[in-house]
Amino acid sequence: MKLEHLVRFAALAEELHFPRAAEKLRIPLASLYTTVDKLEDQVGQPLISRTPPTQLTPAGRLLLEEAHLRIADAPPAAPRQKAPGGGKAKANKGKGRAPIVKGEPKPYKKRQGR
Repeated sequence: MKLEHLVRFAALAEELHFPRAAEKLRIPLASLYTTVDKLEDQVGQPLISRTPPTQLTPAGRLLLEEAHLRIADAPPAAPRQKAPGGGKAKANKGKGRAPIVKGEPKPYKKRQGR
């Protein structure tokens, strides 16, 4: 089981409401449903009764205890490195012709008749 899945499950178990848990985790609701489905496939039993009111099943309570232990034992996440800013400016890849003078036609273009 992935630690991320256990964190999501713990947040859901705390809220007992899928939309609020997804908002708290800042993830799409469909992603939370998918995570719970994957955990249920791995455990082999339903973890949450999805009919209102949402409640943990006995297997869900056991997994929640295990999730809290694994989350507490996990090393802290490494801080994300900031992407380097700026960079080398690229030259414009034009055709190299002289700037257009007002009133003269562009090279290789016919004048439009009136």
